[in-house]
Amino acid sequence: MPIDDLLERADAARAAGRVQEAAGLYDEAIARCRADGDLAGWTRAVLGAASGYVFGAEPGRLPAQLYDVLVRTTDDASRARVAAALARCWVYAGQASRAVQFADEAVDRAQRVDVPGLLADCLDAALAAHWGPDDLEARVELAGQLDEVAAHVLDPDARLQAHLWGLQVACESLHVQAIHRHMRALERLGEESPRAQFFAASRRLMLDLLRGRTDTAARLVELAVAASERAGLADAWMVVESMKGYAAVQAGDPATCAVVAAECEEFATAEGVPVVCAEASYLWVAAGQPERARALVRTFHGRVLDELPRDVNWLLTLQCVLEAALGTGDEIVERAAHLLTPYAGRAVFNAGAVMFHGVTDDTLSRAAGVLGDASAASQLGAGALATYERIGARWWRDRLAAWQPPPFSTHPAGQMKLLPGADGLWLVGPADATVPVRALRGFRYLRELLRRPGQFVPALDLVTGGSGAALQPGLGDVLDDQAREAYRRRLSDIERDLTEAEDWSDVGRLDALHAERDALVGELAAATGLGGRARVTGSSHERARVAATKAITAAIDRIATVDAPLGRHLRATIRTGLHCSYQPAPDDKRDWILDQRPQPPK
Repeated sequence: MPIDDLLERADAARAAGRVQEAAGLYDEAIARCRADGDLAGWTRAVLGAASGYVFGAEPGRLPAQLYDVLVRTTDDASRARVAAALARCWVYAGQASRAVQFADEAVDRAQRVDVPGLLADCLDAALAAHWGPDDLEARVELAGQLDEVAAHVLDPDARLQAHLWGLQVACESLHVQAIHRHMRALERLGEESPRAQFFAASRRLMLDLLRGRTDTAARLVELAVAASERAGLADAWMVVESMKGYAAVQAGDPATCAVVAAECEEFATAEGVPVVCAEASYLWVAAGQPERARALVRTFHGRVLDELPRDVNWLLTLQCVLEAALGTGDEIVERAAHLLTPYAGRAVFNAGAVMFHGVTDDTLSRAAGVLGDASAASQLGAGALATYERIGARWWRDRLAAWQPPPFSTHPAGQMKLLPGADGLWLVGPADATVPVRALRGFRYLRELLRRPGQFVPALDLVTGGSGAALQPGLGDVLDDQAREAYRRRLSDIERDLTEAEDWSDVGRLDALHAERDALVGELAAATGLGGRARVTGSSHERARVAATKAITAAIDRIATVDAPLGRHLRATIRTGLHCSYQPAPDDKRDWILDQRPQPPK
């Protein structure tokens, strides 16, 4: 079959929404054109393949195929098109940092040839590459340039992209009049093409839900589905599911929330997409299934939140994780709120203004309430309510105004118990809602520290019960100088290897290097005391330090499983080492009951 006919078949399959068939035909065309040295056909094939790539999915060899063509292309126009496609590919794959150089080159090359339609396409790629939480000012500037260029272009797709970006930036800035202007422009474009009609219908529902309207949901979902089928949009189903799911949240429809949550969870698990996992956890809360939500929130424990790329999905992921954690009482509330705090006052929208997810002041105010910071909760809550009132977000305003800290919130005042009970169990938690927990050695150590807030207690006294056991001298440094230097050299090598592995997206090697680095850092930390001095092994004091630290950590972990806020409080206020202490805030009003109190006479 002639290559032109093969590419025509691929284009037709893509337009009809037969994604897998189109991908196979494009791959065949790429292989044939590469073997024949047909750069024009090869370029057309890789650009066709890139146009069918689904946001958030694993890109496979598509970036390499695009780069293979890019390095062989010399004319500015073709190189701009391929560079723009490669930039979008990396953004959609969650690797925005790799996209920037290609997006910048695409804009530069397009400006040289002075073709407005091409420049509009490349500015679109540049906007996608600068979609992180810290790039809002850059997006505002680039969106203004795109709007100016697209105003002189007849191509409806170029004008569609300009108005979509205008809507995105207006939403992020909460510029109400600009939102309405771009929304109306999208609906007019929808009269010209089914592709534009899909975007107009989906964004109209976003705006309706922002204002608390659910009565239009069924009609707009139906319109979006029909338009996407006519336009052959590969990833339209993801937008449609968002429309159904978030309309169900506001309508109080837990059954639909559960259906969409399950579909999101399946996709997130199959493709490894954190933002979809976070959305699924939020939807499970709305579905009234906190255990399903909690299981997904736990996948963000450890270093996951800290290592999320600061890309298009960062704010949304943090917002959804915090929403789900607040709904389930998960201890990650504190970490998520800490990361989100520098972005207080921001509006959160799904990529491309698909859906409104509230303002960060909303979730941060509720997190502050759960964590016991009443002043911050009040201030942030007032800011969120004022914003919702200004933009007409009635459902969001009413939800926040009615919110009360759930039963698992922190206990800023009142009587708290940590004392032995019957049958080898300990009683833990608020005095009127204690939970029996199997005894651990660390409970006894914690109780001694709670008796003496603000005082430093030798770890040896905790472990021996103050019995004055005979002291034993140390046996020497945990690590000698030669071993410490070798560890540090290897850590330096690992940092270089990590950079190389990240550049090559070598996930297996990255995991192995991270594990080795963590192990070495742990060994060095264990061998180093205060002031960087070498720690001595074998002494009674050192063995007591290790034993007390392990026992206290295990005890707090056990407490956190039955009372997450109390676990957070103890993790924040208990200090371990050669000397241990309990360091509550000066205004902490907890009244600790640490012994059985005599019953009053009858």
